[in-house]
Amino acid sequence: MSPLPSITKRLAGLFRQGTIEQKAVTPAAPDLSHLFGITLTRSGVPITAQTALRVPAVNCAIGLISEGCGNLPFKLYDRETREAQKDHPAYKLIHGEANPWTSAEELREQLTRDAMLTGHGFAQVVRNGIGQPLELHRIDPGAVSIETDDYGEPFYRIRLKGGGETVLPYTDVLHISTLDGVSPIAHAREAIGLTLAAEQHLGDWFAQSGRPSGYIGFEGGLQPAEAEKIVAGWGQLKSGSTAILDRGAKYHPLSTSNTDAEFFDNRVEQIREIARAFRVPPTMLFELSRGTWSNTEQMGQQFLTLTLRPWLKRWQAAYARVLLSPEERKGLYIEAETKDLMSVSFAEQATAYSQYVAMRAMTPNEVRAGLNLPPMKGGDELLNPYITGGTPAPANEEGPAA
Repeated sequence: MSPLPSITKRLAGLFRQGTIEQKAVTPAAPDLSHLFGITLTRSGVPITAQTALRVPAVNCAIGLISEGCGNLPFKLYDRETREAQKDHPAYKLIHGEANPWTSAEELREQLTRDAMLTGHGFAQVVRNGIGQPLELHRIDPGAVSIETDDYGEPFYRIRLKGGGETVLPYTDVLHISTLDGVSPIAHAREAIGLTLAAEQHLGDWFAQSGRPSGYIGFEGGLQPAEAEKIVAGWGQLKSGSTAILDRGAKYHPLSTSNTDAEFFDNRVEQIREIARAFRVPPTMLFELSRGTWSNTEQMGQQFLTLTLRPWLKRWQAAYARVLLSPEERKGLYIEAETKDLMSVSFAEQATAYSQYVAMRAMTPNEVRAGLNLPPMKGGDELLNPYITGGTPAPANEEGPAA
């Protein structure tokens, strides 16, 4: 028996035959909307991954998290010596290139973005003949079906572009997912839908030139020709010129109503709702109505600890699961370096480095490496340069200080 055609091909064939009546997707047809990946909302705005990205707050939140996971360097370390294991095949895949056309940073950004848009991000592990990982290739989340065997072990059924499918074990699929496997967009669909509805309403309002500045009232009635003449004359007035009103006409200016103020407050509140859905501080979505110098810095720290760190933990575990064997995981571990997010002013950085050297927690060459400077002779010794007596710190042979 030949396999059944995909639902897309069957629907396309029916549309070509004219046997299906085209209807708008409404809340009364939730099953049909689910087939096309559309989530309907109370506001009547259909939400998909693409329509949600039209909301600047959603786009900004997804960019912050995905780019944060991509830009931070990941390294492979020895558990005992804490030294980077650059000769291991996994080191290149997490710190250099995932494949010849995709860097490790780009792959992390893509998979994190997939997870936030669809709930899951996938990449296939390509291995050599002895099982060592060679490359990581992104897989379209829409082509992957997650299944489990009788013992609960997951495996992945992947639909191929040329037709057919393949099945991969969990050890050959780098899998990044949200906490419950559901996209934040699906959880926050009502807030996102309300934001889009407000944007559409405001766009329609401005398309019709918005609220008029005022209106002219007459004590008596006007003939249509007279009304047209008054409107034409009023429209020819330039800013700063004098208007003349006759026949008892009075101009009544329109001011901003309480409804307008509430509409603005609602738009700001929707940004905060989206920030809650993605667990991003509102100030990082440029909602600064309650931002100050002090709490903005604190919210930056919260972004690292409450928003980004859970994603980094998922990446570390996913990398180790597919790139390291169970025996290797006993002696090696993968970790993201977050010191780049703890950026401070140059004066604070200099003070911190000075204290680290004084307490002999860092060598001068480690400080120079942090400043992207070449090592100096004798800079690998843990000496306190501020203690009088003993061996003085060696002079820098690169040249005299300026």
